[in-house]
Amino acid sequence: MTEPVHAAADHPASRRTDSPSGAISGAFDGIRVVDLTTVLMGPMAARMLADHGADVIRLESVESEAFLSTPPLRHAGMNWFSLNLHRNKRSVALDLKHPAGAAAAAELVASADVLLSNMRSSALERLGLDAATLRSRHPGLIHCVANGFGSDGPYGGRAAYDDAIQAASGYADLIGRVTGRPGFSPAVVADKVCALHVVQAVMAALFFRERTGQGQTIEVPMFETMVAFNLAEHHGGAIFEPPLGDIGYVRAINPYRRPYRCADGWACLLPYTDANWRDFFGFVGRADLADDPRFARHADRIANSSELYGFVEEQAPNRTVVEWLAFCEAHSIPASPVMDLAHAHEDPHLVAVDLLPVVDHPTEGPYRQVRDSVRYDTMATGLRRHAPNPGEHTAEVLAELGWDRSRIDALAAAGAARLR
Repeated sequence: MTEPVHAAADHPASRRTDSPSGAISGAFDGIRVVDLTTVLMGPMAARMLADHGADVIRLESVESEAFLSTPPLRHAGMNWFSLNLHRNKRSVALDLKHPAGAAAAAELVASADVLLSNMRSSALERLGLDAATLRSRHPGLIHCVANGFGSDGPYGGRAAYDDAIQAASGYADLIGRVTGRPGFSPAVVADKVCALHVVQAVMAALFFRERTGQGQTIEVPMFETMVAFNLAEHHGGAIFEPPLGDIGYVRAINPYRRPYRCADGWACLLPYTDANWRDFFGFVGRADLADDPRFARHADRIANSSELYGFVEEQAPNRTVVEWLAFCEAHSIPASPVMDLAHAHEDPHLVAVDLLPVVDHPTEGPYRQVRDSVRYDTMATGLRRHAPNPGEHTAEVLAELGWDRSRIDALAAAGAARLR
């Protein structure tokens, strides 16, 4: 049975429903997803499907995933990644290298609408979980593999993690064009971007199956996905054949495009339209610059963005953050103070929209849930069950597949399953 979800009694989350209408159904109620993924990309995608009501069953090893046992934590496999990435899922722990464990996994997949995996093709084939094998038995199955590189290319068998993909895709090069040295984003950006593409692909395949009855084999390769992501704004003149210019969106790779130090802190100040810049130049006592040919039009400002942003940086220390924000708000100029993420839960807007409610996990105690940021008026993506402990639902799910208790206990006794 699903454990009850309790919000901390003294927190606004305990008095709110997930949507204005109080709806409790999700878009994917009745859809079963087997989540055979690790680390971040796959689990994040599966969690988004779970938030939308899918019965997501996390198929994991009988040993706790090392990624999920990085301190701080109270129990193995239950750190902040797990609490965030595995909510609304159930956990079944099987040893896929054990014949009995593999057979149980095959039964589970046969009951599913979607299988998500980030294993390489060779590993899936050894386990009998490759698309060709599974879809020959279950033609309605949507089999989605999210891995490093497309299987048709020469890099198809390579291992891949976020840093390697940032380097391979040109993301690290873009940072180097700003700093003078290639670098990595402090966010695990490739995994998270690709997770969104996994969700999009699975949703499209489910809609296609609804119309046609046909399953689908899907590849979401991180390398190709991130190259396309980077080129959205950075293709520049190189999109033409022959090229009319270099790779890179000049404004975005400008070294002066950064938060500015004000008199008492840091802020983003981003005049953008002609009117924004005219107001800004007047505010700092340089109204003449509004008619300067370097800055008069949008195209001029892009071409001279280093000089322009350098000028903003010179002006920023002359006023406090509050003074800048008041001016910018009065003139509809995009601006924001730089948030320290450690204080995100204190931000008045995030408090008002209850993005980070405190809830109580049955074994891990109070924690801050990061709720789905999208709000719907006729369906919900709320917290239906907390992140499971490893193997918490092994017996429950096998029983749903028709296994009796003696057979389940025998599987565990053989070391092929973990019960809790």
